[in-house]
Amino acid sequence: MRYLLIPLLALGLAPVGRAETGPKPREVAPTYEVPFRLTDTKHVLVRVKLNGKGPFNFIIDTGAPALIMPDALAKKVGAAEKDGWALLDKLELEGGLSIPNPRGVAVDMFQLKGMNSMGLAGVELHGVLGYNVLARYKIEYDFTATKLKWTPSGYDAPAPKRITDKGGSQGGLEMMGDLMKILAMFSGIKPNYEVRPRGFLGAELEPAGKELVVKAVLPGGPAEKAGLQAGDRIQSAKGKSVASPDDFLEAMKKLPEGASVKLEIKRGEDTKQVTVELGKGL
Repeated sequence: MRYLLIPLLALGLAPVGRAETGPKPREVAPTYEVPFRLTDTKHVLVRVKLNGKGPFNFIIDTGAPALIMPDALAKKVGAAEKDGWALLDKLELEGGLSIPNPRGVAVDMFQLKGMNSMGLAGVELHGVLGYNVLARYKIEYDFTATKLKWTPSGYDAPAPKRITDKGGSQGGLEMMGDLMKILAMFSGIKPNYEVRPRGFLGAELEPAGKELVVKAVLPGGPAEKAGLQAGDRIQSAKGKSVASPDDFLEAMKKLPEGASVKLEIKRGEDTKQVTVELGKGL
């Protein structure tokens, strides 16, 4: 046996009995940071693209059994119809999360129609992300932050059963949306939605002591094109001192796509001026 081992080792091989058979390391599921905001009605709102079109404002609702969108929106994004479902090729959430082949329901929800007609949410709502999408992820909510953390759960929720009745798919309550719309008209209520998409920086920021540091920049994004680099410390934005992500968001929150923003940064011991032309969010 001693003589057999010598040629095996000389060839860079190991005897079969010595092969390592330990468990393979588990793949770590990626976590996506999805920007969100609370509407005036305290719904959690995220922005999505459907089949590459958008962005659209969707609220997160675990009480909804499925992804829900109005009929007009389903037609606009080219959703296919099959067995009562609206089938999409892709759903994208701001923050880089892409969900292939989600199925949804195309129906004009009286709740959304009524809220939009009266401007209750402070923003136009286009649809709902329901259980069949949300169950695929572990979602971490922190209402003191600006982003939700989505991690794949490995669970694929079974499709809910469609329920129909003589009163329609919403139990005969469809007229409520139209009644609220008429009420808003007679009350002189006119929704005032900000239609300009917010500007997109393309950089991830984090606090470090009393400074705001660029953690990473998106390749090809506005920040990288302007010369911003990971490790830069942002001193001011639009002439206002910033020391935290909240300070930065306060300075930037009303700036639309195409706006130019002057940032004062420190790189090492040097102080520089950088002008970023904001892109289109999502």
